[in-house]
Amino acid sequence: MNAKTSALQTSTSFPGVKTATGPMSPRRVARRLPVRRIWPTWALLSVQFGILVAFIAFWEFAAFTGLIDVFFWSKPSTIASTMVIFFTEGNAFTDIIYTFRSTILGFILGTTLGAVLGMSFWWSRNYALIMQPYIICLESIPKLALAPLIILVFGMGLASKVAIATALTLVVSTLTAYSGVQAVDRDQEKLFYSLGANRWQVFTKLVAPSCIPWIISILRVNIGLALTGSIVGEFVASQYGLGRTILYAGQTYEIALVWVAVLVLSALSMVMYVAVSWLERYLQKGVIR
Repeated sequence: MNAKTSALQTSTSFPGVKTATGPMSPRRVARRLPVRRIWPTWALLSVQFGILVAFIAFWEFAAFTGLIDVFFWSKPSTIASTMVIFFTEGNAFTDIIYTFRSTILGFILGTTLGAVLGMSFWWSRNYALIMQPYIICLESIPKLALAPLIILVFGMGLASKVAIATALTLVVSTLTAYSGVQAVDRDQEKLFYSLGANRWQVFTKLVAPSCIPWIISILRVNIGLALTGSIVGEFVASQYGLGRTILYAGQTYEIALVWVAVLVLSALSMVMYVAVSWLERYLQKGVIR
């Protein structure tokens, strides 16, 4: 076999790969991975702001030309004037603080109690098996349907909204913490016992630190659930809150006020979500790493 035959076989054995014409001198072609470049922050913010401005302009144009019914959809100019009145003459800050307090309290109570309950299943497998059907049953029950009953028990004040927000976050936190308990390395647990540790030391030094990342991962979900519980409680019966404002505006057909309350509620939810995200990253740096 001469050099030309060898070069021919090399080129035919690897289709699509170019080789040199010289004897036994194949040239490798390096393929570069596609580079996904992220735009700078100012570019991303500009595009986001442009989309928002275009949407508002189209909404105003559609309302002005009659493409949409202003009675049902209102229009941005009317919403803006209503928002000014809402913050200057209405109970805007009272409603915002009321909804914020019930959400935060429900978030803290539900996450803490759920984490403690889920980690308590580690102490007894029989206790965990006994409680598991009740936890699953509580998870399957639409807890929002229990809102009227909770309002009757706890009254129309802040306690009922906190109770509903706690109920929504409690079960999720419990199941997540229990999943963390089940994921504990059994070999490490045996090692702790072999070194003379008691059950409390194993729980505080191994089980609880292993469950903390699981609990941290559920924080952003729980803040949304707590806010949902607070709003639902305000829908049923309340004297203050953004949910009560939305319900009142809907009953009186003040669509612009409905949009104002929804926008303020969206801004509040974004602020709380960003704060919880920052807390999650801070805890991950201090606990997981």
